[in-house]
Amino acid sequence: MPEPQDEVLSAPLVIEYPFTRTTGPVIGAFLTGLREGVLVGSRARDGRVIVPPAEFDPVTGEDLDEIVEVGPAGTVESWAWVTEPHEKHPLDRPFAWAQIRLDGAGTTLVHVVDAGSIDAMSTGMRVTPVWADEREGHIADLARFVPEEG
Repeated sequence: MPEPQDEVLSAPLVIEYPFTRTTGPVIGAFLTGLREGVLVGSRARDGRVIVPPAEFDPVTGEDLDEIVEVGPAGTVESWAWVTEPHEKHPLDRPFAWAQIRLDGAGTTLVHVVDAGSIDAMSTGMRVTPVWADEREGHIADLARFVPEEG
């Protein structure tokens, strides 16, 4: 009977998927809008406006290439309160994640609402965007939403 070997054989293995993707005309328009302080969506043939814009209609699969401006204000349709934010959250104080239907949009955008307290949050409340001081074409250019005054 052969003796068991004490030596373990090993070989380095690196798994990588190096590739780049251009944003294209639809997502590129959304990111450019964020950099410029403008919110956009894509219009479907039936008139729905999808925000963030999609390249294809999720219902029909048709190409979507008409970009339209929406908002900037919107209405909170649902929300969840974050009592103790962690380091990867966008705010360092309690806030809400909310589904916001921007004016003119047929879908909701998930983003942060900085209402100050859970008592200030409500479904149906109106919110407006606060833009980052320096913008580069990234979702963080839209820093947060706050309750609309008045």
